[in-house]
Amino acid sequence: MKGGGGRLAQQAAAPLRLESRRFRLLSIVVGCFVFCLVFLLSSRPDATAFDTVSVSPRASFAGARRPAAVKTLRTAGFGGDFHVDIRQQEQGESRGQLRQSVEQSAGDKTATEWVRDTVIVEERSDAEGSEAAEPEDAASNSDDQAAQGAKNKEVHDDAAVTTAAAVATTTAQPAMETTATAPHRPEEKAQAGGGQNQSKLQEEQPARQQQEERHELARSGGGDHQHQQPRPPLCDFSDFRSDICDLAGDVRLDANASSFVVVDPSASGDGQSHKVRPYPRKGDETCMSRITELTVRSSSAPGTAAPPRCTAQHAAPAVAFSIGGYTGNIFHDFSDVLVPLYNTASRYGGDVHLVMANVASWWLVKYDKLLRSLSRHPPLDLAAAAAAGEVHCFRNATVSLRAHKELIIERDRSADGLATPDFTRFVRRALSLPRDAPTRLAPGDGNKRPRLLIISRHRTRLLLNLAAVVRAAEEAGFEAVVNESDVGNDISEVGKLVNSCDAMVGVHGAGLTNMVFLPPGGVLVQIVPWGGLQWMARADYGDPAEAMGLRYVQYEVGVDESTLKDKFPPGHQIFTNPTGLHKKGFAFIRHTLMDGQDITVDVGRFREVLLQVRNSLAQ
Repeated sequence: MKGGGGRLAQQAAAPLRLESRRFRLLSIVVGCFVFCLVFLLSSRPDATAFDTVSVSPRASFAGARRPAAVKTLRTAGFGGDFHVDIRQQEQGESRGQLRQSVEQSAGDKTATEWVRDTVIVEERSDAEGSEAAEPEDAASNSDDQAAQGAKNKEVHDDAAVTTAAAVATTTAQPAMETTATAPHRPEEKAQAGGGQNQSKLQEEQPARQQQEERHELARSGGGDHQHQQPRPPLCDFSDFRSDICDLAGDVRLDANASSFVVVDPSASGDGQSHKVRPYPRKGDETCMSRITELTVRSSSAPGTAAPPRCTAQHAAPAVAFSIGGYTGNIFHDFSDVLVPLYNTASRYGGDVHLVMANVASWWLVKYDKLLRSLSRHPPLDLAAAAAAGEVHCFRNATVSLRAHKELIIERDRSADGLATPDFTRFVRRALSLPRDAPTRLAPGDGNKRPRLLIISRHRTRLLLNLAAVVRAAEEAGFEAVVNESDVGNDISEVGKLVNSCDAMVGVHGAGLTNMVFLPPGGVLVQIVPWGGLQWMARADYGDPAEAMGLRYVQYEVGVDESTLKDKFPPGHQIFTNPTGLHKKGFAFIRHTLMDGQDITVDVGRFREVLLQVRNSLAQ
């Protein structure tokens, strides 16, 4: 009986042991499911299992399993980082609803204006974020979840991006660095479910990749042509006289490298680099070869070094130019430097730094008053700054000068609406020249004698019968004054002398540039040497004289008045067709037709010209 009873007891206990095993197995399965659910929910800081949203639990769990990319925007305005989910926008939500969500969620912390572009500092997937972001952002994540539960609001993907962009715009913190999206870990697919879920993830993968590629292109400056902003050129090479570079932002002059560097915060690698010679004789290779070449580049230009550190910061802008080339000749001093410098720098009202290359100290002394009237800052010598290893930093800089025609500022081409009379008025004011009108003669007033200045040349194109010309001028009713134009003459003294006169006479040459000191309404008489030089005389002095408000008279020399008749036989082409010889080039023109002849004017014919000049002053 005991044996039989034991067997019956064992048979009765067998079903109980089987049920106990099933219970333990069920408990293990349920526990694993709960563990997986908790893990999925905890790996998504923005996922809530029981939030009051208008989606099904299945959709919520599917969204929680999806490895959405997260962008972290670091800002300084509110003491924390913004974690922005960049999943594709749910269908059915309009742009207006997104904007409303932004305004509601931003509260009093962010600007509510709509911002299209977003600056991304760091981008990573949830898989990477669960490991890398948790240690440093655990506190902020828990605060964000608590705030989200209290408000009971959901900020959708695009709205969150817009909010972060608004905050970044308000705090004005530029992006400095971008990291690539990290790959998804294999464990996420295993935790996401079986083959059905993997198939769903594979279907969503192309869409996510396209979205990530768009963000990557946006950071690198590429992408959709609608949103791509082309970089404006640093320099304008279209002008026939000079290349001009207008620079703005963080502009650094590395004097040792003779370069202007515009710091580009994007560091995209597609920057610009140009070579510029800041002197307005662009087509003259001989002249330009003597001008210091400056490099103008952005810091992101390929193959360039990092921007130099500033040794001096300047609030005022800079204008860089050269006083090399043909300077030292008064015509080129004014036409190549002073006139275009006024056109370029006068807009700053004296608060501008003049950066000069190829500096000559005597030139600075000669034109000191004019330079001081354009800038109240000491001139910055590029060579001296290079020797000292200086790096000067500006907010704006212009490299080279805006030159129009010889001694002329054209109002329709001037950025500030300036014209040539504005320059001559500036000169009279800078040198304290008193007269802004010539002597006015009443009809029949023979006692008043206007002053006539005769420019005497002492090397080439000499006026051989100067004494006879002086007598003819006095006979025509002028007070004649003779002056030898020389490069060493003090510009203030020359200016006072010329300004005291009503008319000026001289053979074609640099001395006629002194007409800038004549009072408006005065008269310039240019004696043009033989050789078909009328076009040159007109361009260099005739047109500028009229642009200055002067009356212009052109006296053209005949063959008998030129010493060329003693150097070439009668019937030579230089007498029969002088303009045909111009094809030999400017060197021939200068050597033979300009410096190769002196002049003896026909006094009788020239006296008639002087009478016309005096009568014009009476009109």
